[in-house]
Amino acid sequence: MTASRGRTGRPPLTQERKAEIRLEIARAAVDLFVDQGVAATTGEQIGQAVGVSARTVWRYFPSKESCVGPLLTAGIDAIAACLREWEPGRPLGEAFARRLETDQRLVGGPDPATVGALVRLARTEPALRAVWLQTYDEAEPAFARALADRAGVPAGDFRPAIQAAMFNAALRAAVEHHAWRAADTAADPATVRAELAEAIRAALVVASEGVS
Repeated sequence: MTASRGRTGRPPLTQERKAEIRLEIARAAVDLFVDQGVAATTGEQIGQAVGVSARTVWRYFPSKESCVGPLLTAGIDAIAACLREWEPGRPLGEAFARRLETDQRLVGGPDPATVGALVRLARTEPALRAVWLQTYDEAEPAFARALADRAGVPAGDFRPAIQAAMFNAALRAAVEHHAWRAADTAADPATVRAELAEAIRAALVVASEGVS
């Protein structure tokens, strides 16, 4: 009987490391898109910027525009948690105020200026706009589930779905409003986060008032 040979080569990447690579690729893609435009940017260039091959880029993403996705989805779970923990009778804007100050995931993560640059690009780049809107489309069911959990009703209930749609629209409007008016990518990240937090809080106050 022959002894079985052990595996050789690199150990498999952890899920945490894979997430880090995806985020590195996303940041590099946005920087290149801003510097030279989306059309002029290639998968090879994105890979070179983070020290990986184009093949690795395509392993993680189906297109160069989709590379930016991780920058946009980082805060979805944190936002859903805020909705789930929202105390009855407490104004929505107030419920989010403290978390907006302490949880960077809600306000652009570690590089909010990069997210702002991406949102501004999405205004004129149809493929990026599609990724931007798809992010919110995919987030809405998570928000609806969180609101359903909070209310103790089935996930398919109509009211949480409507509330999630209103909340989602307010959130997107706030982020776009801030990004389109804060074009200084060299601004201090803490300042950018504070201004974005205020825009989100104000949007949630308006959403809570409803339509009259």
